[in-house]
Amino acid sequence: MTSSLATRTESFDNPTRATLQSAFDEQREAYLAAPYPGYAERKQDLLTLKRMLSENLDAIIAVISEDYGNRSLHESKFAEIISVTDGVNDTLKHLKRWMKPQKRHVDKSMYLGAKNRVIPQPLGVVGMIIPWNFPINLAFSQLTAAFAAGNRAMVKMSENSIALSRLLIELSPNYFPPEKLQFFEETGDVGIQFSQIPFDLLIFTGSGQTGRAVMASAAQNLTPVILELGGKAPAVIDPAFPLQKAVERILFVKQFNAGQICTNVDYVFVHHSQRDEFVALAQDYAAAHCPDINHVDYTSIIDDRSFKRLEDTLQDARDKGATVINLSQQEANAQLRKFPLHLVLDTTPEMIIRQRETFGPLLMVLPYDQPQEVVEYVNSHDRPLALYPFTHQQALSDMYIERIMSGGVAVNDALFHVAQHDLPFGGVGPSGMGHYHGYEGFVACSKMRPVFYQARRTAMKLLAPPYGKLATRILDTMVKMKG
Repeated sequence: MTSSLATRTESFDNPTRATLQSAFDEQREAYLAAPYPGYAERKQDLLTLKRMLSENLDAIIAVISEDYGNRSLHESKFAEIISVTDGVNDTLKHLKRWMKPQKRHVDKSMYLGAKNRVIPQPLGVVGMIIPWNFPINLAFSQLTAAFAAGNRAMVKMSENSIALSRLLIELSPNYFPPEKLQFFEETGDVGIQFSQIPFDLLIFTGSGQTGRAVMASAAQNLTPVILELGGKAPAVIDPAFPLQKAVERILFVKQFNAGQICTNVDYVFVHHSQRDEFVALAQDYAAAHCPDINHVDYTSIIDDRSFKRLEDTLQDARDKGATVINLSQQEANAQLRKFPLHLVLDTTPEMIIRQRETFGPLLMVLPYDQPQEVVEYVNSHDRPLALYPFTHQQALSDMYIERIMSGGVAVNDALFHVAQHDLPFGGVGPSGMGHYHGYEGFVACSKMRPVFYQARRTAMKLLAPPYGKLATRILDTMVKMKG
């Protein structure tokens, strides 16, 4: 099977609202016919997801690179394949326990002999809108949660993932019937129409601006949403923390996928006494690990528009007086869309880099003297998707965690909290709402249905009207007991 986009182009029609609605109706009908898949079926669906990846590994990695212009082979294997299969394996270990009804406490003073249970049940049909930066990771991790919970799924891929979209559309029927899973490509306005379908749950990953539009569309059907958005995630380095270690860990994340990660370090607070040393260590790191940005190990910027956005951001900073340091000592390559690592210092509030998520290999450095300055700065802006304190002082890391609200936190590293399968992933406020991954993903894709089982005999009939002296005595006694 060829992985070339050109050989597929003519065989794909634009998905229309009617096409999307028809696919949804097919899945909804199948759900109603069998609303509660058992453990064996869910396990098989998860194993099939893994098999779909493993049997088409080379083709999937090739088309992701095709969509990017160049995507590092190692980054694709690590971030797209290993993380997904590991997540499926972790889910399979716990799924049987997650599916069991949960016992809940009963107030025996009023409901003696009754039982309470919370029963996880499938919601039905889950819609997913997937971005281009980690398309397999995000699509298949969400599918892992949806299938573990017993749902069916429709997945709308990004306009920047056309080659991958078409490969998945081609492959999917070999593994799943359309009433269980369907993929759709983006051709211009599919996302708008997709978000208008009355899904039982809609998961969106992308920009805050688009997330607001998706939420508004979903609201027309009262469709619940999980929004995974972005924002400017800060790191802060305690001057007592080993500075070289902090630089290595931050710049590893900053160069990974050419910085195109929603949970990337957007800016870093460095103690004013260590600024020059930070710059020198960053230059050493880039010389050792990013000596040639035109090498295949260094991922391309996704498209020309994003490439120009990064150029414009740097030029705006220069024009307004910032100090811009090219760490790679190579010029940006517009033809290959390769963009070197940069530090941006001496910034001011009116600069673009202060206002927008960079989503690329640009790292703003802000000086600070006291931790309170960090707290006040971050809290004066939108709540970020992630927070990265670097310190061996637990009291200091606790202070940052307690006083700065963010979606997630990694202490003494960046990004890798997202790879922990037993930690929920999600934003807060402008960086998103809702969680998935692990058990929280199972819960998010389930109706945790409360069920009350009344006892064979109940004293409630004694409280039925007309209310006499007995009912009065009973209620008065209960008021006193519970007062």
